[in-house]
Amino acid sequence: MKAKVHVSLKAGVLDPQGKAVGDALGRLGFGEVEGVRVGKTIEIDLADGLSKADAEKRVKDMCEKLLANTVVERYAIEIG
Repeated sequence: MKAKVHVSLKAGVLDPQGKAVGDALGRLGFGEVEGVRVGKTIEIDLADGLSKADAEKRVKDMCEKLLANTVVERYAIEIG
């Protein structure tokens, strides 16, 4: 079973990397870009035998303990 965790900054948190990417896109001629937020995707291979509910619970625990800084980041989990 695979899990994907999408981590991004919460609204209102400054994103200097996103600002730099947005500025660079503007300089490259992509004037339609009004803003960019940069995040990350983490792909996790899980052992067979876990139910989808158990897998989601375990990955949520991973996010809360290590994968996301929940003070400034939010995350979304996909189990498949």
